[in-house]
Amino acid sequence: MSSSDKTLTQVLTAQADANIRFTELRHLLVRLGFSERIRGDHFIYTREGIGEIINLQPRAGKAKPYQVRQVRALIVKYGMMLEDEE
Repeated sequence: MSSSDKTLTQVLTAQADANIRFTELRHLLVRLGFSERIRGDHFIYTREGIGEIINLQPRAGKAKPYQVRQVRALIVKYGMMLEDEE
């Protein structure tokens, strides 16, 4: 199981929203097909076919819990899944 798989499981189970590392959440979003743009400490994610924009900011190396909930809502709403890495 890759680190992205573990992070996806953590996000979807909603048991550790305050303990997800910011870098792991960033990597997960890229693996889900999002494009990343950085403006200062704002990490902005967009994906073709999805009208919503995800805007993340780190807090002491962790993702903010409300932002993890926003990511979870998009993953569930659009039924996103990780592709197998080869």
